[in-house]
Amino acid sequence: MAEKIASINKFLIFKIENEEYGIDINRIREIIGIQKITPLPNASGSLKGVINLRGTIVPVIDVRQEFNMKQKEYDYETSIIVTQINEKLVGLIVDSVSEVLDIPPEAIEKLPEIEQRKENSFITGIAKAGDNIKILIDVEKLYKNHGQYNNLTN
Repeated sequence: MAEKIASINKFLIFKIENEEYGIDINRIREIIGIQKITPLPNASGSLKGVINLRGTIVPVIDVRQEFNMKQKEYDYETSIIVTQINEKLVGLIVDSVSEVLDIPPEAIEKLPEIEQRKENSFITGIAKAGDNIKILIDVEKLYKNHGQYNNLTN
């Protein structure tokens, strides 16, 4: 049997393709619809650019690109999840946001050892919610996993 882990119970659930992911609600500042993104010259990786959020410049990362998934056009469901790490804001572009879900610690398991590697160390667990699986993500580890974002978490 897989080892259980304790965790904070409230997660914001979002979708990329047909997969559902969860982020600790305490890391979420707000959720906004997709808006004009100003590209940055020579930006690398999944950094799409920046947005102006009520006078604050916020870098925006495309989660599809971060997860090496095929790009798709943004639509009315596309959302930006504004996260806060150490007083710094970062937006995550996702296909859609569905709900805030209470997940009891006993419903969360660690990623199977066979799948644990540096590239997915941001996955904190796999949660069972009814017949569905939610992949739980630590946004701070996600940013640290990719060198170009290290300055966000220092």
